[in-house]
Amino acid sequence: MKNSGNTILVTGGGSGIGAALAQRFHDAGNTVIVAGRRQDALDQAIAGRPNMHALTLDVESADGVADFARRLLAAHPALNVLINNAGIMRFEDATQKRDLADAEATITTNLLGPIRLIDALVDHLSAQSDAAIVNVTSGLAFVPLTTTPTYNATKAAIHSYTVALREVLKGKVEVIELAPPAVQTGLTLGQESRPGYQPLGEFTDEVMALFEQAPTPAEVLVERVKFLRFAEAQGRFDETLVQLNAFAAKAREEQ
Repeated sequence: MKNSGNTILVTGGGSGIGAALAQRFHDAGNTVIVAGRRQDALDQAIAGRPNMHALTLDVESADGVADFARRLLAAHPALNVLINNAGIMRFEDATQKRDLADAEATITTNLLGPIRLIDALVDHLSAQSDAAIVNVTSGLAFVPLTTTPTYNATKAAIHSYTVALREVLKGKVEVIELAPPAVQTGLTLGQESRPGYQPLGEFTDEVMALFEQAPTPAEVLVERVKFLRFAEAQGRFDETLVQLNAFAAKAREEQ
């Protein structure tokens, strides 16, 4: 993926990792469009930044995604990079029968949302030079957090989807996976200051350095996430599962 001169869409670009990456890609000389549900958050992310734009997007609606794609391409026909970052993370108690509204919303936003948006834009992207799709997954795609089972499952599914997409779009669109570790953002309540989580600025610095490599890695992995990404391959999955969940529980207790 080239570093500058792109027109980049970042979903979930109003806050957290999405906003941080959008601003850093803008700093690198790209036109950037941020998309999300909240216009006020999007406006704040682009404030004072020429060639940075905001469009509202509700990934929960198939019709909404199709309408968004039409508006996007009409306003920004040079679009050549899609970064699927929008996502939600909800804690769940899977030990008893419960209301599945959170689980269903997580599947719709984290899994159906990116699939729908890729489908809406793949023909356009395939016709562009230097086209790329970046799917943001998670270290939890590889070792699950037991309190967020549906979130883990959606990220594991997007990992698999990305691997398949990379093969079928080879030679047309570069397909990249970005798998963050636990980062200090507003993804869950109190996470912005949770002990032991990677500071957002540090994470973003490391990610941008990886994107500057030539060629861009197929999997963009900061050092902190490799403990999870390679746990199974290195024969330490079971112990890593225990360590991860103990770490997460302790971090929440210490707040």
